[in-house]
Amino acid sequence: MGDKIYNVLFLCTGNSARSILAEAILNKDGAGRFRAYSAGSFPKGVVHPMALDILSSLGFSTERARSKSWDEFAAPGAPPIDFIFTVCDNAAGETCPIWPGHPMTAHWGIEDPAAVEGARQRDAFVTALRYLRNRIDLFLELPIAALDAMTLQSRLRDIGATEGSTARAEA
Repeated sequence: MGDKIYNVLFLCTGNSARSILAEAILNKDGAGRFRAYSAGSFPKGVVHPMALDILSSLGFSTERARSKSWDEFAAPGAPPIDFIFTVCDNAAGETCPIWPGHPMTAHWGIEDPAAVEGARQRDAFVTALRYLRNRIDLFLELPIAALDAMTLQSRLRDIGATEGSTARAEA
């Protein structure tokens, strides 16, 4: 029971910044308990260079980082996903594929650091990473196996409403 490794998918439209950051954070901080993935509804095909720079400078692996479609995770043979977190408001509002196994979902939206240009962009990426790491830390503290589905779903939504949350309410 305590040996289960949970698969988590972070979704964003372009899969180039926020979802990539979240994937790297959870793969490092949740190692052994969680396996994280990221994808996008309309992937850009490249990871934002600032995301890679920030992650590398903080000791996160970027070896597997790539921008990819969420279709990979709805296809036969894909890893079974236990949790899906949207990290941008656009992805939260889109019609998602039918996910095998009916994973738990929550919206953890934060502002897009890639939308910030110039000298402030690095700070925007660091802030996004901090907000995501705070949420992932709260997620890692949850006694997942001990919570009933309704309580777990409520806690996941509460995490999405923490500091840095975008204004869009989850449907």
